[in-house]
Amino acid sequence: MRLADRLRDLPKPSWNRRPELLLCSQVPQPLHGVAPRVVLGRKWWDEQRKAAYRRTDYCCAACGTPKCLAKPNPWLDAHEFFEIDYAKGRMKLIEIVALCGYCHEFIHCGRLRALMDQGKVSQQHYAAVIKHGNRVLASAGLSKPPVYNGKMAPWGRWRLRIGRKLYPPLYKSRAEWEAAMGNRDDE
Repeated sequence: MRLADRLRDLPKPSWNRRPELLLCSQVPQPLHGVAPRVVLGRKWWDEQRKAAYRRTDYCCAACGTPKCLAKPNPWLDAHEFFEIDYAKGRMKLIEIVALCGYCHEFIHCGRLRALMDQGKVSQQHYAAVIKHGNRVLASAGLSKPPVYNGKMAPWGRWRLRIGRKLYPPLYKSRAEWEAAMGNRDDE
């Protein structure tokens, strides 16, 4: 019997799959580079990501794929899940979740598309990621909403909230962000 068949026959996990994680909003440009894993350090990040993997029995929180069967690589990524208020300029850390590579790349599909356009990711890989994410969403009766186009807080008002602490943007303006990012508009 193949490993994949044996894994499918295992008892249901003690946690619930959460396909809605694939609907999380894109990090606004003013807060690019101001990630919890950066501002709180490597030790904190390693503890949080390992706890996230354990909470899902080393399976993707969105699609349920076990770590050993994850694509494109047999490991899990950790992803910061935020609540974002674009009008007020606040992004609040909610939790760290375990995701397979395909689900993680689906969330960051703007970046993935830019990598494909630059020739760093194949069209086949991009298509496989999008197909996977759309299939996970469809199985839950969900679909990816359009990119937010409403009112945005001014650049300098943005803050990342972790607990009670607020962290300002890494870059002081869009022009400074563009210079640092090489004028890419992919997130």
